[in-house]
Amino acid sequence: MTTDEWGGQGGAPVLRLAQDPPADELLSRDPFALLTGMLLDQQFPMERAFAGPHLLAQRLGTDRLDPRAIADHEPEALAALAAGPPAVHRYPGSMAGRIQSLARVIVDEYDADTAALWTTAASGADLLRRLRALPGFGDQNARIFVALLGKQCGVQPEGWRAAAGAYGEDGSR
Repeated sequence: MTTDEWGGQGGAPVLRLAQDPPADELLSRDPFALLTGMLLDQQFPMERAFAGPHLLAQRLGTDRLDPRAIADHEPEALAALAAGPPAVHRYPGSMAGRIQSLARVIVDEYDADTAALWTTAASGADLLRRLRALPGFGDQNARIFVALLGKQCGVQPEGWRAAAGAYGEDGSR
């Protein structure tokens, strides 16, 4: 992963969201895995949600989550992979569908370049709007992700703190 792909300062981030080294390594180098982890962070413990992309990648027999491959995967087969055991989420079937819908948006709107979602955003407000438009991303998840990108990944378009709301404030987690 290059600095240009992330759009931040100083290269790819080093994230520790899953609290599992292989899962965190994937999140740190694969923007679609990171976006998928945020999608899974609903009604589920955060660490397990962010470990989900690594589980899914292992089951797909790959070292990253390719949005094109996910978008084109047979839906029932993807749901079965998400179900595990262990499941990638407490609602693996519906979340597999959301992951696939998310991948389709990334393929169709960003030519499968997940980082383009934030590297081409004109402002923090534009980034927030783009995130809110994603399947499974409500206002809170979108604001949290803007803050995560800004604070931990160096992705800081003008106005990102305001777009992140309280999550963008110094000291907030």
